[in-house]
Amino acid sequence: MAPDSVHTLKLVSLLLQYPEPGTVAAIKEVNLKRVSPLRGGQQRSLETFFGWYRQRSPEELARAYVDSFDFVRQRSLHLTYHLHGDSRQRGLGLLQIKSAYREAGLDPGNYELPDYLPFMLEFSAMAPEPMGRDLLERHRPAIELIRDSLKSEDSPWVHLFDVIREELPGLSKRQIARIRRLAANGPPTEEVGLEPFAPPEVMPTSPGDVPLPMVGRRK
Repeated sequence: MAPDSVHTLKLVSLLLQYPEPGTVAAIKEVNLKRVSPLRGGQQRSLETFFGWYRQRSPEELARAYVDSFDFVRQRSLHLTYHLHGDSRQRGLGLLQIKSAYREAGLDPGNYELPDYLPFMLEFSAMAPEPMGRDLLERHRPAIELIRDSLKSEDSPWVHLFDVIREELPGLSKRQIARIRRLAANGPPTEEVGLEPFAPPEVMPTSPGDVPLPMVGRRK
């Protein structure tokens, strides 16, 4: 990848974050010829999405983003919700993601939960192979469920999920079965009456931790 190129997953990470006016202006200037590595299908998906994106004002993009992701539970960009609901297992899932970030020498900060998809995409673009792809693959059913929901509404955002999909291997029979179960039944609904993720004593943010590079930044 050329030093001045934009990583494919880093670009998708930016496009899946709330479209602040400054970010929108910068993204509209992106030359897709400088996005790399880019497969044929990914280029077509990004060209289609950019064709829609560049014709809209920041206000229109903000409304479209909120309508697509903030009010529809099936499209939450917090991936562990789709897999575990509010069960105890979700806390463990969040801890595992944060541990993977720290193992690669990165820190998601405190702006979002570590399972926020734009964070995971940025991590995948930055982390040594195969750590980033493996993390995405472990949450593949959630990515597919969001994509299916966007596709059912003919949403332009689905093209970004097609780009992510092409980064990953084909679905296994086990993954397909799990996606079907989650689509039919929804995530587990166990209410544990605890904090939404791991308890403080196991969260890796204790005083004295060495500051690490930041992954992502959502205002």
